[in-house]
Amino acid sequence: RVKRRLSRTCLTAAVPSLHPAAMGGASSYLAILAICGFLSAAWLATKISKFAGVSSIVLEITTGVVLGPRVFGLISSEYAECQHLRYIDCAAPPDLMDRLRNNERLYDGLGTVYNMGLCPKEDYHIDDGHDGEHVDVGHAAPEGGAEGEDGAHRRLSAGGGSYATIEECLVKSCNSMVSEECQLSPGFFTLVGHAGVALMIFESGMHFDFEKAGQVGPKACAVAVLGTILPFVTGTILTVIYGKPMVPDAVSVGTALAPTSVGIALRLLGEAGVLQYDFGQAIITAAFVDDILSLVLFNILFSLQGEFDVMATVVNPIIGVTFMGIAMVAAVKFWPKAINDWIIPRFAPRTGDFKVSSADEVLFFIMMVLLIAYATTTHFLGTHLWGCFIAGMSFACVDKVGHKGHAHHVWVRQTKRVTSWMIRIFFACTVAFSIPINELLSFDAFWKGSIMGIGPCILTKVFCAPFMGRAKFVIGWAMVGRAEFAYLIAQMAAAGDMIDSDTFSIVIWALLYATIFAPFTFRKVLDRYVAKHCAAAGEVSPDESADGAH
Repeated sequence: RVKRRLSRTCLTAAVPSLHPAAMGGASSYLAILAICGFLSAAWLATKISKFAGVSSIVLEITTGVVLGPRVFGLISSEYAECQHLRYIDCAAPPDLMDRLRNNERLYDGLGTVYNMGLCPKEDYHIDDGHDGEHVDVGHAAPEGGAEGEDGAHRRLSAGGGSYATIEECLVKSCNSMVSEECQLSPGFFTLVGHAGVALMIFESGMHFDFEKAGQVGPKACAVAVLGTILPFVTGTILTVIYGKPMVPDAVSVGTALAPTSVGIALRLLGEAGVLQYDFGQAIITAAFVDDILSLVLFNILFSLQGEFDVMATVVNPIIGVTFMGIAMVAAVKFWPKAINDWIIPRFAPRTGDFKVSSADEVLFFIMMVLLIAYATTTHFLGTHLWGCFIAGMSFACVDKVGHKGHAHHVWVRQTKRVTSWMIRIFFACTVAFSIPINELLSFDAFWKGSIMGIGPCILTKVFCAPFMGRAKFVIGWAMVGRAEFAYLIAQMAAAGDMIDSDTFSIVIWALLYATIFAPFTFRKVLDRYVAKHCAAAGEVSPDESADGAH
């Protein structure tokens, strides 16, 4: 594969008249122009979506799919794919068994896996079949193996997998190795997209209202628990019914369906002017707790890669929850006083006309330090995103005299445009470039994704607040929206070889259903509820029953 690429490179160099740069010399200008055109198209997709009053996610993903390397190729695969994926070939050569019998060298990814001892030849029948005997060449020896579904013996490899043949062991171990390398060193656009999601999750944490959460907390937490567990369980079960393994495939799908988009609920509640009502705060609190629970699930999910590890799967999440509890107490009791009374007063205010005050610069610096510190801490506990959210919550109570939410204002002022572009790149590049076009457009993926989208993805959230009285369907539809985090889990599960391309396509269809229909339906249900209950009463508690008095 590498040789073929080198041959094409040499041919291009030998025949310069066939190369687009022949008229202007060797230059990166065309690549720059292509990237500018792609980003402009993604930006235009965002603006068209906002003009139409719909979520920009769908058009951004569509733009990435159509203009990406798999269709029109405006973005070259060099910028869209992990380099390990491009240059490490895990395909088994036709003469693989002959090479193993004759102890000949294996090349590329398979050779690396074999030399690492992940698939010992001694664990499998490698025989030339002489003396007229029939030999099941390359299959696992029965000693110590497990019986597979097809009756073939399977062996646990040194890499932790269970394989029936040495070819299966080599190929799948190689794919797993490449996947791990690509998670450590992803493509450029993927890296930018992941950074954008981390910043967005940090900002989401800053919206958490501890005072309102204390008022509506118990029932909102119950909504969040149901809103997390129901899609997780039903998504997992449906994936198993589709014929996929429980772990890690089905669990990955269930985890991807669990998170709720706080951003969509915040925006629509703010536009309706009901964010201050109890049912509005119940929605926001439930959405935040839902995201916290989803982060815990996300942490556990990616600890399931390889063999079961008690430390990674059990102990680390417990440590993470404990750390989050301590950080939440510090967010209310420590950080507001430490920042406003101890740290900022030590820096003299600037004299002159400056757009950003020294106090705001110090505050922004503290945010960045705490973001990195908390993200690094939870990275070693499973996922940095958990720390990003906890760090954001730490500044939810840092206000300025006469200006509630000052910390969030400082953060948005410095990062709004950067974060917006990163999130746009996440959907148009990170997610879109990962989508297998053929599988996504297949009828099988569409009908399975439709069932997954209508059932586990939408209806489980709609009915997650049955005890919230008249506001139950408003709260339920508010929980349906999906955004960055859900797509990130699906994309990382696919990149980590935890779900195959068929399953990934099904999940994308399911999430698109929620992304498309949730804002429309939630806005309609919310407007009807506000007109019927809030306009006359001025305040509606979420636990009032349908026949209760105002």
